[in-house]
Amino acid sequence: MEPDSAISTPSRNPPPLLPRQLSWVNLSRNLILAYQSLGVVYGDLSTSPLYVYTSTFTGNLHNHNSEEVIFGAFSLIFWTITLVPLLKYVFILLSADDNGEGGTFALYSLLCRHAKFSLLPNQQAADEELSAYKYGPSSQVVSSSPLKRFLEKHKRLRTALLVVVLLGTCMVIGDGVLTPAISVLSSVSGLQVTEEKLTDGELLLLACVILVGLFALQHCGTHRVAFLFAPIVIIWLISIFSIGLYNTIQWNPDIVHALSPHYIIKFFHETGKDGWISLGGILLSITGTEAMFADLGHFTALSIRLAFAFAIYPCLVVQYMGQAAFLSKHPGSIRYSFYDSIPVPVFWPVFVVATLASIVGSQAVITATFSIIKQCHALGCFPRVKVVHTSKHICGQIYIPEINWILMILTLAITIGFQDTTLIGNAYGLACMMVMFITTFLMALVIIFVWQKSVVLAAIFLIFFWFIEGVYLSAALIKVPQGGWVPFVLSFIFMIVMYVWHYGTRKKYNYDLHNKVSLKWLLGLGPSLGIVRVPGIGLIYSELATGVPAIFSHFVTNLPAFHKVLVFVCVKSVQVPWVSPEERFLIGRICPRPYRMYRCIVRYGYKDIQRDDGDFEDLLIQSIAEFIQMEAGEPQFSSPESTSFDGRMAVISTRTVQSSLSLVASEQEGSGVGDSIQSSKSLALRSMGSVYDDENPQMRRHQVRFQVPSNVGMDPAVREELMDLIQAREAGVAYIMGHSYVKARRSSSFLKKLVIDMGYSFLRKNCRGPAVALNIPHISLIEVGMIYYV
Repeated sequence: MEPDSAISTPSRNPPPLLPRQLSWVNLSRNLILAYQSLGVVYGDLSTSPLYVYTSTFTGNLHNHNSEEVIFGAFSLIFWTITLVPLLKYVFILLSADDNGEGGTFALYSLLCRHAKFSLLPNQQAADEELSAYKYGPSSQVVSSSPLKRFLEKHKRLRTALLVVVLLGTCMVIGDGVLTPAISVLSSVSGLQVTEEKLTDGELLLLACVILVGLFALQHCGTHRVAFLFAPIVIIWLISIFSIGLYNTIQWNPDIVHALSPHYIIKFFHETGKDGWISLGGILLSITGTEAMFADLGHFTALSIRLAFAFAIYPCLVVQYMGQAAFLSKHPGSIRYSFYDSIPVPVFWPVFVVATLASIVGSQAVITATFSIIKQCHALGCFPRVKVVHTSKHICGQIYIPEINWILMILTLAITIGFQDTTLIGNAYGLACMMVMFITTFLMALVIIFVWQKSVVLAAIFLIFFWFIEGVYLSAALIKVPQGGWVPFVLSFIFMIVMYVWHYGTRKKYNYDLHNKVSLKWLLGLGPSLGIVRVPGIGLIYSELATGVPAIFSHFVTNLPAFHKVLVFVCVKSVQVPWVSPEERFLIGRICPRPYRMYRCIVRYGYKDIQRDDGDFEDLLIQSIAEFIQMEAGEPQFSSPESTSFDGRMAVISTRTVQSSLSLVASEQEGSGVGDSIQSSKSLALRSMGSVYDDENPQMRRHQVRFQVPSNVGMDPAVREELMDLIQAREAGVAYIMGHSYVKARRSSSFLKKLVIDMGYSFLRKNCRGPAVALNIPHISLIEVGMIYYV
């Protein structure tokens, strides 16, 4: 997201640094990143003082507003911030990164790589050779763990784990709805403590206008205002620290004694059940903590630790201390405790900064929601949506229009429906605590399977933090009727969408897997496949990573002619955050050499962005040429004893092919997609091509022409195959996809028919088509309908 904008890429051959210089460079880099993280990671957490005491002292606790109770409430806040964000997240959780990435999916990805927990069906042994896949300690030590074998053996447990991960993800998406509502409404509520009070209706209208403006500006991209984020939060932190220190000295310096946990015991002794229920307000002091871990990929663990330990933590503690000191002398100001505690001369500047800080905090959560939706889709758990890249330089900055407007409608509905920060706070606190509860559980599994520590250590971690979070969660659950139902409803809706999509996608893949075209049948047809092979390249898209999809038999049996060169393309996601360009392409051969049939698997990580750079065809041709050359020189690929012509894949680097000697590439000005059909004798086709290029000027690009190098020592068979590849490329490229209709079998249960025929079909009809998602030009697209009975 935002912080990448200021991270400079080091030169490839930097001058040697002395140890002292190296440590100083590393420290200065982390200090810069710590500064940037203030505006992205901590916007939400730092604005919590706006509403914590207000939400805590509602209901029956309002009758217990003595000095000891207020001191006890501060003591609870202090120890909550110390144990959860500081101890759990800063010292433990930030170490459980996945190639530098954090969040719920990072923990799940780590677990899936160190144990066979994944339900994604198209994983291959070759994926385990990815450099990012091997991140972390080797899993060989725990290969015989009884617990690991037990979890891998039972599919229901693996499904339950996925459901838990999806629930945590849905709660984070719920945060994307609730954070803007509570932050903006809390910040503008300061206008009700001024002399000219606004009515509730006017206040609500102002909050809605700010929210609509916030969501309307999302398409611009956060990088345009990112440079403002950190200074706003820094000014905000200085403001709340100064006000807190002033109130502590001015009103009640004895509040310092409340740092002792003894006051927590006194708090519950005096308040009893009312104090326990009030924990639903106390937990709001740690909302936004999950962002420290979720946004880890844009910073370093050290930078986030430095920012929290030396800026966020002391400022929040002093602010809460100051508010408590003020309330101990002014118990009647609890409803607007933050704004009432501000000295009159600085009220308006602080009000403006508070409003800006709440918008910054909301912005970070909204952007994080876009990123999470993208990750869900990559792992097959969310329908295809339009992903817009708002920065040419920072791949993490994305904008999803459909999700943005859905979030805006839901946020406005929550704001208008509740009109009360306490009710919204009940929902918000429950959502955040559910995420923390799930994260603790996943972290305990990581300690066992990834860190390879003892089950006892993981159990101690789990019991200690589950006890703390369980107490808060139980208090939050009591408030389900008072707004706490909102995250459950939101999560239920998103969970249904995710699970239906994942279930339908898996069923469709399994159908393809069990109905693959027999290789013996293809070999029996001969190199011509029983039809006329015409010049050109046919790119047949399929989700299958192995075998020939059933839809190919439809072509062979129903079409009189087919392309001379066929490439089965599979674009798939793997359980790593990033796949380097050197490892993206897997190239292999289907059937013997005369068939001219190849397989290309394009691999992306769950945080990779599938950009349309316009050079996919050229990279594919060069990669296949490189494979042909490599195959001829390596006995294990060209051995005549091997009877299997499918499954032998080679990693072809998209960077090394640029300097390859297999083909000589020369660029010339082309007219884009239409060029691929300009060689056609049909005037109609040529007319269509020129019209398409006129309507799509962004698709116009350099055309690359290939030639076989004049290498005397090249194998004649290899030269002939390379020539066929070049001639096919010049004849044109066609993209072939199956337009599938998925239906449940007649013998299926009513629930399965409901899920497949209603839910999955509805989602497929209303999401982006696969051709659009893969940036395939429609002028070159051939779609063939096929019904899947799953």
